[in-house]
This record gives sequence, C-alpha cells and structure tokens, in this order.
Amino acid sequence: MAQSSTKTPVLRIGSRGSPLALVQAREVRSRLAAACGLDVEAIEIKVIRTTGDAVQDRPLDALGGKGLFTKEIEEALLNRSIDLAVHSSKDMTTVLPGGLALSAFLPREDARDALISRQAKTLRDLPAGAVVGTASLRRQAMVKRLRPDLAIVPLRGNIETRLRKIEAGDADATLLAVAGLKRLGLLHAATAVLDIDEFLPAVGQGAIGIESRADDVATRELIAKIDDPDTATAVTAERAFLAVLDGSCRTPIGGHARIENDVIRFRGLIVKPDGSAAFDVVREGPPARASEIGADAGRELKARGGADFFS
Repeated sequence: MAQSSTKTPVLRIGSRGSPLALVQAREVRSRLAAACGLDVEAIEIKVIRTTGDAVQDRPLDALGGKGLFTKEIEEALLNRSIDLAVHSSKDMTTVLPGGLALSAFLPREDARDALISRQAKTLRDLPAGAVVGTASLRRQAMVKRLRPDLAIVPLRGNIETRLRKIEAGDADATLLAVAGLKRLGLLHAATAVLDIDEFLPAVGQGAIGIESRADDVATRELIAKIDDPDTATAVTAERAFLAVLDGSCRTPIGGHARIENDVIRFRGLIVKPDGSAAFDVVREGPPARASEIGADAGRELKARGGADFFS
C-alpha cells in the first residue's frame, strides 16, 4: 500500500507547455515541496495545450484576447483533473470563471519590458520606418506613441521563437518582458531595458500567479505557504484597475503597482491603438486599500478617455 501511494501525486499542477511556462511551474513545484515538506516528485506537472499555443497564425485580439492561454487550463481545474494552475499573471482574464480564484503569487520578477534589436540600442535610435514586431496592442500603441514613424507587424511565438525571428530579420526590433528573459537565462539577448515610467508594463507582468478552486480549502492552505504578500497586493491593485476599464488583449492598457515603505504606489495608462492620445493616472495609499486604489484610478481614466477612446 505504501509503495502505490508514492506513485500517486499529492498535488497536480496544470501548466502550458512552453519553456517559460514550464520553468514557472517547476519553480512553484519546488517552492511548494520545500514549504510543505514534500518530495518534489510528489507534485506532478501536467502540460495542457491552450488555444493561444495551438493557433499561431492570427493576432491575439482576433482570437478573442485574454483567456487564450488560460481557458483549457481553467477547464481542467474545474473538472478536477488538476489541483492548481500556474500562470503568467498578465495572461489572466479580468474576471475569472466562477468557482476559481487567484490564490497566491510568487515574489515578482522585474516587471519591465526589454527591447531586442540588431538595428539600434534604443527605440529612439531605430531608423525612420523601421519595423517593430509585436502581438501586444499595448506595446504597439506605446511604440507608436513614442515613435509614430515606426511600422508595426504581428510577431507571435514563444520567447525563443521571437528571438529567432529578429535574428532572421523578420522585423528590426521586438519587445519582450524582462521577467521571461531572466527566467530563461536569456537576458543577454536584450538590447535595452525600458524605463518603467516611460514604457508602462502590462497589468500583472513579471508575477507568477497560482490559481485554484475557491472551495478547495486544503490546496489553498498549501498554496498560501508560498504566497508573497507584496506581490499579491500590487497585482490586486492592478487587476482592480483593469476590471474597471474592462481590459483585455484588445485594449492598450498599462498598469503597475509597487509597495514602498508600507505605501502602495500605482500608475495606470490608457493609450489609443495608434498612439495618438494617452492618459495616465497616479495613486498611492495604504496597501490594505489596494483594490479601492486601483479601481479609483480606473474610474478616473475611464471618465477622462470617454466611451469611444479605444475605438
């Protein structure tokens, strides 16, 4: 009996199959094993193919925006074939499916974006008419805001694929999250790291989120052992901001919160898709009011931008 029990996983983690997703899932597994006194082998990682991974020939916004990299994993959670899911928080839908909750976050990695280019050391140095490849409407809009003369083309694929495409000359430059590059040991590929105040990241960028069933108390208690409170608070503010704006991959929105000296400092931004107009907002206050601070910032930008801002 004891022998067979060792073959049955104590916990089952659902993850996408990309190299970055698996690095993140393994980090969660290793932290959980250490915190809960488990053998790493007792925690299984189940690879789940998502729509976003399967369909590579169309832009993300044309496929339906956020949820493309989470839907099938969340279905596995709901049908109980996994116990928890590991996500890049920036991929999470604003409203989670009923019965699921973001239960914990690992300590946040660098939230900034990086420029990758063989043509120039900064965005400003790119020659007029240079081609920037990105599938992110936020990055596209912010590039256009800084350099309206640059051309944008769709560029999809995992980090390694996009790096190869730049090397092959498919575009003159692209933008990738510093966090992903660091986790894969590829930060050396970055030409420049962009200042967070000049190029605001996506909500949740750099934060690994752990999702579970809301009623699975036992699993949530285990996950809580590896939760980073500052990251959870910051992402709470950012997601509250996004929820007010009804943000998705179809809307160019940036938001970032940080905790400094027991104060949460939040900055949010909306940009027209062509970069022709933008509004930003800054808020700060006690961390306990993170959700209220993010939502209030979202309401201000919604009012300032007006109903047709993103059209």
